[in-house]
Amino acid sequence: MEDDHVRQIMEIFDQPGSDTLVARMGIRITEASAARVVGTMPVTGNTQPYGLLHGGASCVLAETLGSLGSALHSGPGRITVGIEISATHHRGASGGLVTGVATLLHGGRTMTTYEIVITDEAGRRVCTSRLSCLLRDAVPGGGIIPGGGRDV
Repeated sequence: MEDDHVRQIMEIFDQPGSDTLVARMGIRITEASAARVVGTMPVTGNTQPYGLLHGGASCVLAETLGSLGSALHSGPGRITVGIEISATHHRGASGGLVTGVATLLHGGRTMTTYEIVITDEAGRRVCTSRLSCLLRDAVPGGGIIPGGGRDV
């Protein structure tokens, strides 16, 4: 059962040809467990007008990695939702790949918190982020709430 959960979560996050934000940003997961998730993202295509990596792109990478770790931590029949993210941008990156490493700081029954460190190809810290996710029981039927709407 646990292996099925991990396989299902990884299939969701590993859809390079899909129309997801993860695919559009070029994010690739290279390592994934509840304790540590590693992924890369190209700077090209994810820049602000000055040619530097957009701070929002760093946040997308951070939330992707932390959310994946949280989903793996949550276990079968549970969902995870990001509820707070913060980011400190230390330096610019103008090319190549950035690598993010999400490390579990707190893994409880109802909440997870990850620290995500993003570095450039020279190993210099570009951004430090912290993500907290709420863990909930999944709603049967794909999250549809009777009477309309979705459970979030």
